[in-house]
Amino acid sequence: MTCVLAIVPPGLCKFKDIKWLDLSFNDFEGSIPSCLSNFSNVQLLDLSNNGFSGKIPASTFSNVTSLSYLSLAKNNFSGIVEFRSFAHLSKLKEFVLSDNDLEVKTEYPMLNSTFQLTVLGLSNCKLNKDTGGGIPNFLYSQRELMVVDLSHNHLLGKFPNWLLEKNQKLEVLNLMNNSLWGTFLLPLHCNRTGLLILEMSKNHISGQIPSHIGSLLPNLQLLNMSRNSFLGSIPPSIGNMRGLATLDLSHNTLSGEIPVELAAGCVSLSTLRLSNNSFHGKIFSTYLNMTNLYFLYLDNNHFVGTIPPSLFNVSMLWRLDIGDNHLSGRIPSQIGGISRFSAVLILRGNHFNGLVPFEICKLRYLQFLDLSDNSLSGPIPSCSNFTELKYMHLENNLFSGFIPRALSSSSSMISLNIRHNYIDGVIPVWIGRLSRLRILLLKGNNLHGHISNELCQLKHICLLDLSYNNLFGSLPSCLSDLTFGRSIFLDDFNSGGAYLYLIPSFNVYALDIVLSEATNGLREVGFITKRMENYYKGGILNYMSGIDVSCNQLTGEIPCEMGLLSGLHSMNLSYNQFAGPIPSNFKNLSQIESLDLSHNKLSGTIPPELIELNYLAVFSVAHNNLSGRIPDKSQFSTFNERSYEGNPLLCGPPLSRSCISTAPIKEAPEQDENEDDDNIVSFYCSLAGSYLVFLIGTIGVLYFTSQKHATCFLHIVDSWCAFRLYKLYGLFSCK
Repeated sequence: MTCVLAIVPPGLCKFKDIKWLDLSFNDFEGSIPSCLSNFSNVQLLDLSNNGFSGKIPASTFSNVTSLSYLSLAKNNFSGIVEFRSFAHLSKLKEFVLSDNDLEVKTEYPMLNSTFQLTVLGLSNCKLNKDTGGGIPNFLYSQRELMVVDLSHNHLLGKFPNWLLEKNQKLEVLNLMNNSLWGTFLLPLHCNRTGLLILEMSKNHISGQIPSHIGSLLPNLQLLNMSRNSFLGSIPPSIGNMRGLATLDLSHNTLSGEIPVELAAGCVSLSTLRLSNNSFHGKIFSTYLNMTNLYFLYLDNNHFVGTIPPSLFNVSMLWRLDIGDNHLSGRIPSQIGGISRFSAVLILRGNHFNGLVPFEICKLRYLQFLDLSDNSLSGPIPSCSNFTELKYMHLENNLFSGFIPRALSSSSSMISLNIRHNYIDGVIPVWIGRLSRLRILLLKGNNLHGHISNELCQLKHICLLDLSYNNLFGSLPSCLSDLTFGRSIFLDDFNSGGAYLYLIPSFNVYALDIVLSEATNGLREVGFITKRMENYYKGGILNYMSGIDVSCNQLTGEIPCEMGLLSGLHSMNLSYNQFAGPIPSNFKNLSQIESLDLSHNKLSGTIPPELIELNYLAVFSVAHNNLSGRIPDKSQFSTFNERSYEGNPLLCGPPLSRSCISTAPIKEAPEQDENEDDDNIVSFYCSLAGSYLVFLIGTIGVLYFTSQKHATCFLHIVDSWCAFRLYKLYGLFSCK
């Protein structure tokens, strides 16, 4: 029954003899209808995927002894549920309580169940939280289990190998995101040909992968052992799993080479993830027999050699990540033939060199391109058919030339990162027309010219880094039109890979298994804030915003409009030639955490209003021409002298220079021109009088000397007369 209602129809309680009641996938709210306890003949009761809330009364299920299927999953139930409330339901086969706000207790008092379950779903139920969170003991007596989901409970204890031994019909075992430890063992007699899904990721399981796993579990469709502590190599027997669709061994300490048997035998693989291990050797040195492969993650290992030709035979590859290895050589031109449907290509962090082949432009559906941290050179590929491209990360290479105009057709662009290359020219005006752009990082290139007003059209920009270039001119005041605040970060790769598996044997139970981290699609973005380069990725980018134009040749005053960027977290204007005062309305930067105005020519005082910046953690106005008292309240009491050095007229803590007076220094009253002239005349009259006294004294001395000094006397008189005539002429000549 799927009618999207808010209230359970009151008339429903009249149907006491009903056997099947399915109220799933509606918007029902409130508590469980009390009349359900009167449905003594009901066999299937499904209240899942609604908005039911409150406690689950034990009395509701006291009389429904015919019940074989019960699902209360994905509601808003709260409180404590004693599992013994259901122990008397001897016919119960399928029981699902997952994804509520419940605390489920199965151990106290000791549970003596009368049922033999086939399906048990207790995911995200705070299972046995008060008793240490172990695997429920009543499962020792269950021998008919086909589906067990105990994921997301932080369960403690050894990995329950006995669950596989005791339940020969088991098809799905999900123990994801717990704290289980020990080794994963498969006794030779434990042949489980029916097991389809084995999910044990995000635990603390150690040891080697059983060497005969492929022989004992040949029909597995999903094997996820990621984020554990497995070591050793991949057993060749895994090649026997010809129906395996998803294999995730990432984030372990596995080593060795990829076995030939895996590449040749696992013909049904759609997802292969071996990331973050210590695998070495060449990538698929032999024939790759995986025509259905959509997702290939081999990043963060120690693979060497070139990109193997065998990859070019995979016609359906949607996502290829071989980043952060030791691959070398040129990117082959055949890369354009990987798959015309390829959306993600990540080759970052290797030793690739030379030009990027133009054939890469054939990947017309490409959405994410990351070639960062290589030694690639030449121009950035000019691909006008990259109309779906959202992320282009090319930082830390040797690219030169201009930013190609062909990228103007990438109207879906969200992140453009070409930091630390040798790009010339001006910042193209067409960048302002990339209306969805959130991140623009052009740091460390040879860009010159003005910062054009067209950049002010980037209404959704979060991070703007133009630092370490040769930009000049003033800072556009229209930058205040940008929000630089929280916005919805449109990241199609932010949701990870959610795989929904519907077990063929059941039409009433589905198991969600998430294989990839929510932020795995978007590589971290580097941005200097708080004097250090921090890296942000995924959801955090919704909350980070900043502008960095440091280390350029920008001039003029800082536009007061910049104080309107209330959502900004970081602003760096250092190492330029900005002059004039610090705008007092910077007090409106209410979210600012890092403000660097150092190494400019700013003058005036530090506005005392800045003490209103409650989140300011890093502040620097060092090496300017500022004067006056330093604010010392709120966050400003936490900054040391390094924030103010190089300003000899600043005073007050934390500097050793004390301020003489708290009152402002009064300027001398202005004098008119006549007053100035009178002062000058007085000065020269005083000087002439002093000179006359000196002259008379000298004459007196010479009078009593011999006649041979007469000549010297005449020279002195001539000099004095010449001096007076020159000064008097200069004094009255501009009247």
